Amino acid sequence: MRRPARAPLDYFRRPFIRIMFVALLVFLYAPILGLMAFSFNDSKRNIVWRGFTLDYYEKAMANSELMLAFGNSLTIALVSTVISVTLGACAAYLLWRFRFAGKTAYEGMLALPIVIPEICMAVAMMIFLARIGWPQGLPWPLNLGAIIIAHTAFSFPFVALVVRARLETFNRELAEAARDLGAHEPQVFRDVIAPHMRPSLIAGGLLAFTLSLDDFIITFFTSGPDTVTLPVKIYSMVRFSVTPEVNAASTLLILITVALTATGMRLQNRNKIL
Repeated sequence: MRRPARAPLDYFRRPFIRIMFVALLVFLYAPILGLMAFSFNDSKRNIVWRGFTLDYYEKAMANSELMLAFGNSLTIALVSTVISVTLGACAAYLLWRFRFAGKTAYEGMLALPIVIPEICMAVAMMIFLARIGWPQGLPWPLNLGAIIIAHTAFSFPFVALVVRARLETFNRELAEAARDLGAHEPQVFRDVIAPHMRPSLIAGGLLAFTLSLDDFIITFFTSGPDTVTLPVKIYSMVRFSVTPEVNAASTLLILITVALTATGMRLQNRNKIL
């Protein structure tokens, strides 16, 4: 006689599974929590706790170069997100709505920036921008154009993936009913399909914004000498010494990234429910 299948919660009650779960959480999050904790350390030496202070957050906010890098990161993330959402939505709708020769190859090329190592993507973008002769020394914000192009090429496939997953849950009979009632194709898209896509556009946009905001490798290879973003600036500060000011800047970046990621995951879970 076969034993009844165990529920997943029954396995979690085993001591070994609990220990492994706690060890995994410590391994993943202890370094991050340590970095955030030592951002409040009243000492220039990171390894020695001297007391609680907010001075290094004030120094980070008063650092003009750091704030300029943060402004560059926000500008790049906002512009690349708008372009990525537009291109990703169009690509997802094209793959969902139409059948055409080479569709499988197109899907494979669309997924290529997601599956290849990011360092390869960074080197490819650097060579591409060098070959087309992208101008240097442009005024702000035109000097951010190369990084925006690179971030868009990397981010918009993620948006297309999220939007297409949402479109797969769409009832095509609703669009057919709208056409039977006299709606033209643009009206069907605007009044029937686009409202269904809206949650995935928001979730994809937040994902693209997060990917762009905290990206280092692609930015490092495609930025010019006069263009610095927040991750690159933090990296340059770490090369000299890891101070609480570096921890404070890193903590701010972590909090923004976590907040946006949590919002995107919440919207995706809502899409699954709907």
